[in-house]
Amino acid sequence: MPVSEALQRLIVDPDFWTGGLTGTDELPAQVRVTFPVIAGYSLVLGIDLPSGDRTLGLRVPASSEPVQLGWAPAGGPYPAALRWWELESFARVIALDDPLLPHPGLVVALLAPFAPAGAEDDLTAIAAVREAAYRSLRREVPVVAPSGPEQTPLPLFAGEQWWPAPPAPSPQVLDEAAIAALSAPAFASLQVRVDERFPHEDLSFLVRRTSAALTRLPDQAEYVSAAPLAGEIARSGDLSAVPALLDVLTAAGCDHPTVLDALSEPLVPLEACWMVETLAGAEPGTLLRHHV
Repeated sequence: MPVSEALQRLIVDPDFWTGGLTGTDELPAQVRVTFPVIAGYSLVLGIDLPSGDRTLGLRVPASSEPVQLGWAPAGGPYPAALRWWELESFARVIALDDPLLPHPGLVVALLAPFAPAGAEDDLTAIAAVREAAYRSLRREVPVVAPSGPEQTPLPLFAGEQWWPAPPAPSPQVLDEAAIAALSAPAFASLQVRVDERFPHEDLSFLVRRTSAALTRLPDQAEYVSAAPLAGEIARSGDLSAVPALLDVLTAAGCDHPTVLDALSEPLVPLEACWMVETLAGAEPGTLLRHHV
């Protein structure tokens, strides 16, 4: 998923996520983000910066323009265009197919409002995945120049309290309050899927292809030797064996940056969970439930 310059600038602006961003002369009025999923099917997010309106569409191989799944005004309410488990599956496939996305977090962060929780969903697990998604948003920060006296001070004034270092900017885009507010899963209010114009057949086909791709992944040559250990980790909930899993993968010739990054130190439990579950062919949340 090529991240355009406009999107790169938007996703590192906290106001974009909290609803305070309006259009500027430096950004186009319309931003379109295309998420290629599988077999020529794509999810397309359209953002109107002056109004804040957002549209989610589904583009099929035979069409150049997406069919609308849902529309939301600035601040919502958002329609239940996707079920949560559908979005999570799409995000995993997208991230696995794009080495530029080391984590499905960006996909989840952008599209989660269109996938409110259903009655059968695990709200704790959803909140944890959404929190991990918003925490995965990072920006480049300048190196803080060292501070200190121009010449050696008298011993009395040599302590750090006399020469405090300037505060280092955080690479995290959102502060803790914003992450907490955004992570809480919303409940479905606008049931657009009952509309006869909703592309049920195309979306169902995409869901089947995505599920099949995730099911087949543990049998691929570079992953098959790791599947038993991944399954053991998923069942036990013990992440201490993740380094051993990483060793098995590298010995098998796996060089996929998304896979290796999720399992490498410093280990982020929720990021490791989605990858272990995927390698094990386990249902999303199987391992995650042990860590939320």
